[in-house]
Amino acid sequence: MSTDTNTDADDESTSNCGASTTDTETESSSGSKCGGSSSETTDDSSSKCGASSSSSSSSSSSKCGASSSDDESNEQEVGATIEDFDAEPGQLIAVGLGPGHPEGMTKRAKDALHEADHIVGYTTYIELIPDEITEQADDIYDTPMCGEVSRTEESIDRALAGNDVAIVGSGDPNVYALAGLALEILESKGATASMVDFEVVPGVPAAQSCGARLGAPLVNDTVSVSLSDHLVPMPEIESRLHSVASENFTITIYNPWSRKRRENFEKCCEILLTHRDEDTPVGIVHGAGREDEQVMITELSELEELGESEIIDMTTTIVVGTEDTYVWDDRMVTPRGYETKYDY
Repeated sequence: MSTDTNTDADDESTSNCGASTTDTETESSSGSKCGGSSSETTDDSSSKCGASSSSSSSSSSSKCGASSSDDESNEQEVGATIEDFDAEPGQLIAVGLGPGHPEGMTKRAKDALHEADHIVGYTTYIELIPDEITEQADDIYDTPMCGEVSRTEESIDRALAGNDVAIVGSGDPNVYALAGLALEILESKGATASMVDFEVVPGVPAAQSCGARLGAPLVNDTVSVSLSDHLVPMPEIESRLHSVASENFTITIYNPWSRKRRENFEKCCEILLTHRDEDTPVGIVHGAGREDEQVMITELSELEELGESEIIDMTTTIVVGTEDTYVWDDRMVTPRGYETKYDY
């Protein structure tokens, strides 16, 4: 995806997150092997998650989060704590894969993945990693959409059990991604970042990779806003859009459109038009760096009607120009201000 993460939790995860479960039935299809013990469990996938599991049977789909003590609950809570691990902790690295093709990955990211014992990530992102990297890993653990908490906790449990672990995401781990969640879960387990030598390996964010495909739209001050209301309420997103649209920022829109978010996109376009001229240049990049990449430059007045087209979905990044942005030779240009001080 061109976005740095996918927070659209529409699908059910089948993860086994590595935390303790009590009196529940959870399905594991991933073959998790993070190095810990389990007792009185029936698990077709030989799960060894690094923390104890009591009186559970792995035969049905789990919730989207970590461990749960109630099959009907959607609550996501941390299971195992630092006291449940006896091993000397390994290393945990959050690795950004960049826009989604091997050439877009940094050398540092590739080196970190080569050195990791285990690689954990969203299934779509795991599939972006070159085969020569995944084939040399001791274990690959992936979850489908909606498994953000479970796979992040899984990566932490594996590191606490003594493995060197890389948790991956597209773009950069600090842009709508899981670096912050990893630190929050480490803290909730009673562990520390230094205990697992936590490190972030940056990647090229979607704003930058898509901006590069559009020309030079991000040369001056810029902000980003995600339209996903899975974690941030829509009224708060609307307030942010009003705030930034009224100032002369270039605005990068992440997670712009899905079947469940038509109204979010429509509201975004309405707010932008309240503060910006109809002919404001807008760049649209679908699937940056992927086989289905599409690039379009249009005007703000035309944006809303594109919401039902194939070019705008959750793999799309939208760049809204400023009052100074213009289109030249099919490229967006946002002046930095050199023309006010220099003759050229």
